[in-house]
Amino acid sequence: MTANPALDVLRNVFGYASFRGPQQAIIDSVVAGQDALVLMPTGGGKSLCYQVPALVRDGVGIVISPLIALMQDQVSALHQLGVRAAYLNSTLDLEQVRATEQALLNGELDLLYIAPERLANARTQALFGRCRIALFAIDEAHCVSQWGHDFRADYLLLSVLHQQFPQVPRIALTATADERTRQEIIVRLGLEQARVFVSGFDRPNIRYRIVQKDNARQQLLNFIRTEHPGDTGIVYCLSRKKVEETADWLNQKGLRALPYHAGMDHAQRQKNQHQFLMEDGLIIVATIAFGMGIDKPNVRFVAHLDLPKSVEAYYQETGRAGRDGLPANAWMAYGLQDVLTLRQMLASSNADEAHKRVEYHKLDAMLALCEMVSCRRQALLGYFGDELEQGCGNCDTCLEPVATWDGSVAAQQALSCIYRTGQRFGATYLIDVLLGKSDERIRNNGHDRQSTFGIGKALDEKTWRSVFRQLVAKSLVEIDFEGHGSLKLTEACRPVLRGEQTLMLRKDVQTAKVGRDRVEKRQPGGAADSALWEALRAKRRELADAQDVPPYFIFNDASLMAMVENRPRDHQQFARISGVGQRKLALYGDDFLAVLAEFDDRPSGDTVGESLALFRLGYSVEQVAGQRGLTAETVYSHMAKALEAGLVELNEVLSLGSNEIAEIEQVILALPEAQRNALKPVYEQLGGAYGYGVLRCVRAALQRQTA
Repeated sequence: MTANPALDVLRNVFGYASFRGPQQAIIDSVVAGQDALVLMPTGGGKSLCYQVPALVRDGVGIVISPLIALMQDQVSALHQLGVRAAYLNSTLDLEQVRATEQALLNGELDLLYIAPERLANARTQALFGRCRIALFAIDEAHCVSQWGHDFRADYLLLSVLHQQFPQVPRIALTATADERTRQEIIVRLGLEQARVFVSGFDRPNIRYRIVQKDNARQQLLNFIRTEHPGDTGIVYCLSRKKVEETADWLNQKGLRALPYHAGMDHAQRQKNQHQFLMEDGLIIVATIAFGMGIDKPNVRFVAHLDLPKSVEAYYQETGRAGRDGLPANAWMAYGLQDVLTLRQMLASSNADEAHKRVEYHKLDAMLALCEMVSCRRQALLGYFGDELEQGCGNCDTCLEPVATWDGSVAAQQALSCIYRTGQRFGATYLIDVLLGKSDERIRNNGHDRQSTFGIGKALDEKTWRSVFRQLVAKSLVEIDFEGHGSLKLTEACRPVLRGEQTLMLRKDVQTAKVGRDRVEKRQPGGAADSALWEALRAKRRELADAQDVPPYFIFNDASLMAMVENRPRDHQQFARISGVGQRKLALYGDDFLAVLAEFDDRPSGDTVGESLALFRLGYSVEQVAGQRGLTAETVYSHMAKALEAGLVELNEVLSLGSNEIAEIEQVILALPEAQRNALKPVYEQLGGAYGYGVLRCVRAALQRQTA
């Protein structure tokens, strides 16, 4: 025990050694009875910010949650920890409701999850009046914002909490809120006196990548097969029809995919969601109806086949990847048609003009993010008022810097073509005119006789599509919805059209680079560690199936990784694994220690093993070096030893082609045998084209082959 009750709860119940980021300050504030507004990225540990103080303070913590799935998920997870938790929602029958209410009155609950609409119920208010309440936690607090993408009218009722229970601290939490939404949360929930905690929006383990559509389904398939074979993922589509078609197509291609959208039969939708939570290696293809409240930690990728309508939506949806902190991917393909579709939907909506203007601005911000030529993460964080001083090194624009070109002449040609054809046609038709395609429609309109006919032959069709897409993104051209998607000039285009302004455009990347820049697979790579990893996963699955709970309720992947790395041999050592609290130690310690004992003939814990363990978690050599405070050359030497021992393969460590490896091997083998342990002559003969670390790894692999 420590002098800090909150830290004792964290260690004994949740199994974590210390708080992260601002968690300690937030929890101390709420334990002291103060209100708090918490903005913390998904995966940052928001739940602990109200669960821990609820267990420290006297009484029961009341958690307002917008989705039934979220309540059930968290309550089941808390039961695994030995926490007395329950929920009140529409899935319970009258007898179950009465039993839960009685447990509440008897002081037998630590946490109670309820839906916001129940707070309008006089019975619920009277029930709370008879209890000692530790705190009110308002999860997904951005749902109170009428300008937000997840507005729930029932959240407006939550202002009554302070009026009826003025002595009970409230903590409102969200993972996504720009400055305007934050202020709206404060005003609508009466949190003017609350402490505001903004922990930063960065999710460093997520790699952001946006590509231009070019047979998007095939692009998606290539991405999954190349980077995430067998992984759990979410694919977002704009329409229900596209969800169904994409899920069917992925299944035809040999992947396991399930659809999810609001138009499905409720029972089937729930079945698919349950299957996704319970099984690994499944892909859920969904509309935005899926996701909020889904806390599956090992989602390795989130893919968008259509453009989200705002940066907030994009951030929240991509945030469902990598909640366990291990490497994950956020991938999106978008094109000009996405912009047309979203703006058309907005134009035809019943929203008032003020609301539409806000939504148009949000869509413009999303477009700007897609067309970035600098660090995408910097722009994403900057949208939420968060700063990143330099490029992140973990987004597509950092890993593959975007080339730009002077598109002034091309823009003038495109703008002139729009004007001379009467501003009545879409991009496809205009491109045909620019390329000089004399089809019947163009001839009938007389556009084969216009001065712009055929003037764009210097560029191909893909490049012209990119030009028009960027002209729309830069607001030099707008889409006329009443004109069925025709393009029209804006006032902003005049300086470009007159040649008074240079316009730099980005060159679209046609193929994604793979190799060491790829988000690596995170499971152990050596034969012995892989066998242990699979044995631990099998034990986890067995225990989960016996209780009909998702495997990550037992332990998440990060905890299993820690077991592989540290090889605990007794209860005391097992208790030091992150995620092992007293309850899980008692429930599962013997089961997992028995599995570990079967693999106890291999030493662990040396410095090479520590580097190798991080590498297998998906860290690059440079990231391992940064994490451990070593030089990259030192880590390369660790990898070389692992290569000699057969614990890792050369193509896992280096992204060199076979010709490059053969070139290095040839130089090494050409040396006199007495000099083959010296790398300097190899380095010099190759003209310094490869670093010593790379050469050391190639030599190690070669020595193992020839041993």
